[in-house]
This record gives sequence, structure tokens and C-alpha cells, in this order.
Amino acid sequence: MSKIMNAADKISAGLDRVLTMELVRVTERAAVAAARLRGRGDEKAADQVAVDAMRTELNRLAIKGTVVIGEGERDEAPMLYIGEEVGTGAGPEVDIALDPLEGTTICAKNLPNALAVVALAEKGSLLNAPDVYMDKIAIGPGYADDVIDIDAAPAENIARLAKAKGVPVSEITACILDRPRHAAIIDAVRATGAAIRLIGDGDVAGVIHTTDPEETGIDIYMGIGGAPEGVLAAAALRCIGGQIQGRLILDTPEKVERAARMGVSDPNKVYRADEMARGDVLFAATGVTDGNMLSGVKFGRNSITTHTIVLRSSSRTVREIKARHQDLDKF
Repeated sequence: MSKIMNAADKISAGLDRVLTMELVRVTERAAVAAARLRGRGDEKAADQVAVDAMRTELNRLAIKGTVVIGEGERDEAPMLYIGEEVGTGAGPEVDIALDPLEGTTICAKNLPNALAVVALAEKGSLLNAPDVYMDKIAIGPGYADDVIDIDAAPAENIARLAKAKGVPVSEITACILDRPRHAAIIDAVRATGAAIRLIGDGDVAGVIHTTDPEETGIDIYMGIGGAPEGVLAAAALRCIGGQIQGRLILDTPEKVERAARMGVSDPNKVYRADEMARGDVLFAATGVTDGNMLSGVKFGRNSITTHTIVLRSSSRTVREIKARHQDLDKF
């Protein structure tokens, strides 16, 4: 079943639109593999099976792919590391950002919003970000470019968003990772009268939730999370609309040097969505556990059901795909 929420794909000079559906298979396989270990309390095992499944599917794609956002740098991750080449080598050269299991703790505890995520763009189009923290702020589509400012106080950003939305501050809900480092942000937001939804993990989903506040109840995302997740979230917002600002947290000489080796010349630069994910971008996410946006994998006696969202920036097409798989051997 496919629900098309925008106009049909337009033919462009960018990526082959056939890859849009091929990406769905990549996230489906990773999600199913991880879902088999939901609630088992073993984060590493769930992540590993998702990595294995995603890598297998990526290597079936007719692309010359390079992982620019992956499971870590080459000496830290045996598979899907930054710089690894994937695909058959017979197709276009592309950058790939991925998180085979976004929310490993969520999956291990069988909590909401664990996802398998991948983004694909033309070569040289995705920010080659080191695996460090990133300060982020994001909102959904339909607002002027100056509504949020990563350097403004949390209360000011909440007030600006409420004014732009035409509602009192008390009707704004911010999504923030539940971490000790965010105590001051949480206090500042609550002091305005706005609500907060604290999440334990999964800040890619947190950012994407801002794009549909009526469905998710989230208006704004703010706080510090992973830089790789920031690039993945930016890729999604390029396709679906919305704004994100992010600044790498390079708080040691070693991190500054590592970022410089990856092409980051200004350690204080604020990145927008179109600077983290340029050109034609494809994005896919499949639910591992049930969430606000996607249902988790369902295991039936004779079938497996997956729920995926797949996006493309050049056509602003958003497809929501609920698939029933009866050939169980493919998993």
C-alpha cells in the first residue's frame, strides 16, 4: 500500500528515482533484523544485526556509494564505517548517511520510536561530519527563515515560534533529549509555560516529529545530540520541509583536528539543512518499534508487516508504505 502525500515524482537530472524504492528495502531489512531483538536488553546485538542486514542490502544496490555518516570512523567500526564503499559499483557515485538502528536503547527496552534510517545524495553533497556532538534546533515547514536562532536563548526561540504560529506559548511543545546536560534548557523552557516532551534516545525521530505537530504534538526540537544524527535529520528536512541549525561541538584540540581532516575549516560554523544535505536527497526510515510517526515491525504467523516513510527532495514527494511481506526467506 502506498499513500502519496504530494505530487508525483518529477523527472530531474538528479538521482534515479528508482533508488527511492530500493532504499525502502534497505531500511526494511535492517528494521526487521533489529525488531527480532526488541525488548531483549542487548543493545549491541540489536545494533549488530541491523548493521549486517543494512550492509547486505546496500551492497545489492546499483551504486558506487561511500558512507560519509556511518557507524563510526574506520578504526572504531568494522562495518559501515565512514569511508566504506558500498553498492555493486555499477551505478552513480553517491554519498550515504545511515543509522541501521537509531535508538539502540529504545529497541533494547522496546520503547517507542526506534528506527532504521538511511539517506542518499549525489557525491559530495552530504556533510562529512565527525562522530561528535552537535548543538541543534529545528522546526517544521511553513515559517520564515529567521524564526529560530541557535544562538538565542531557549525562551526567545519559544516566544518567536509561538508568535509565528499564532498561538500562546502554552500551546508550544519542545522535544528535548533527557540528559543531565540539558537541565538548564529544560528549566528555561518550562519557565516560559511551554510543554516539554523528554525522549531517552532517537533524536533523528525527534527532529522529524517537528514537521507534523498535529500528528506528533512536537513543535520544536532543541539541545545537544549526535552530529551524524544531525546530518540525517537535515536530509529528511530537505525532503519534507522545515528548518534546522546545527553547530559541531569541537571542545578539544583532538576533535578540532579530526574535524579539520574531514574538511571542517570553521569549528564554530552554524550549518543549515541545505549545507548538511545539498542537491537531490533521498531519505528512508522504517519503524522498528511503534512510534508517533511509524508503526514498528509486526511479526505474523505467515507474514511480516513493515511501515516506512520514504522522501525525495527534488520532487518533495513523501511516500508512506505499509508492506506485508509473505516471502519470509528474504529476511
